[in-house]
Amino acid sequence: MFDKGKKLVAVLLITGIVLAGLSLGAVNAAKPDHAERNNKKVENIIFMIPDGFSANYASNYRIYKGEEAVWDEHLKGMFTTYSADSAITDSAAAGTAMATGVKTNNGVIGLDTDGNELQTILETSKENGKSSGLVATSTITHATPASFASHVESRNNETEIAGQLLANEVDVILGGGKNNFLPASQGGNQEEVNLIEHAKDNGYQFVETQSDLLNNKDIALQKGEKLLGLFADDALAPELHRAETEEPSLAEMTGAAIDILNENKKGFFLVVEGSQIDWAGHANDAGYAMTEIQAFEKAVEEAINFAEEDGQTLVVVAGDHDTGGMTTGSNDSMDLNAGTLSDITATGDFMAASLDTDRSNVSDVVETYTGFELTNEEIQAIQDADNAALAINTVISDRANIGWTSTNHTGADIPVYAYGPQADKFSGFLDNTDLPKKMAEAMKLKLK
Repeated sequence: MFDKGKKLVAVLLITGIVLAGLSLGAVNAAKPDHAERNNKKVENIIFMIPDGFSANYASNYRIYKGEEAVWDEHLKGMFTTYSADSAITDSAAAGTAMATGVKTNNGVIGLDTDGNELQTILETSKENGKSSGLVATSTITHATPASFASHVESRNNETEIAGQLLANEVDVILGGGKNNFLPASQGGNQEEVNLIEHAKDNGYQFVETQSDLLNNKDIALQKGEKLLGLFADDALAPELHRAETEEPSLAEMTGAAIDILNENKKGFFLVVEGSQIDWAGHANDAGYAMTEIQAFEKAVEEAINFAEEDGQTLVVVAGDHDTGGMTTGSNDSMDLNAGTLSDITATGDFMAASLDTDRSNVSDVVETYTGFELTNEEIQAIQDADNAALAINTVISDRANIGWTSTNHTGADIPVYAYGPQADKFSGFLDNTDLPKKMAEAMKLKLK
């Protein structure tokens, strides 16, 4: 009996081990690809910032698109955005917090509340031998991109910011704002210095059209040069009107930046801002907002596709604050109808500028650019409005069952998405100052 008992125990133990092995194999097979490399060292970070974007933008965009966005499956957590001197942040204070891990006052870039310079995560990366890049659809000297490589008391001092971006030797600089690099004698905003010529003299390849970017990025790669691309005197055109220009898309700029920065074997830190989601929010322009998010998503796809192949790249997607207080649903309706925005081909500002002096052509203009046949009440509301663009945008938002609570920023918490090694660092309830600290940890760097 004793021997039989031992045999029975042995059989049960072996059976248990086999079953456990089968179960473990099933668990491992079910893990997503990135789970096995979650603790790998991060060599590259691509920080994607959809300015003004919050959870309700994400919800409406999903309805507009008709399926999940590329970032939806990578949702990790939420974070707060207040600045040092206000419950509602502006882009300068938010950008500084997201670049340095320190709160500052609204309007201030790269300085603490006492005026001391703060080292940014981009500057820390450069200090440790990595390459760096800034990409935006605003002027490249605008508050958010500026926060990662400049230090000024006022975000409005974009000419000083331009000089600092070059002095900090950001390797790839792509966006609008050419006038902030040119002297007054050439129609620019600098007093005397021509920063574009200065950049060329200091190893930058300069491009200013979509074709220049796509054709000449390889020259920069071959020569080991840095790249400065300034594609408009001011901001780039809205995505709805970009095809009418010679300006590149956000995805094209992102792809070019990655190609060049990836030449550095020590890695890179790249910031990509979808700047005009914020501007659409300020205007309460739902159609403009959705197309800017769509363009941003294509840029995120570029980043994630690279990260999937590379295996050492962390992609983080996080807006700096909410703009406009967009709602998912309005007018007491139980329907969500953002898909109706898919036929819009112009911003509200563009449509308003197309109206006759007496606004007698409201119906024709709005129908031309939206496909909507307006009611008499809607026509009258636009004709009588003090702000024709806002009135047009209100009609469009009502048709899409999208509401707005403000034409300014709000204090809403913001979702953070992450893909790649150590993406889980961004899980939970965070503050915007946590983001650069976690990025530094992932790259095994220390923010000063």
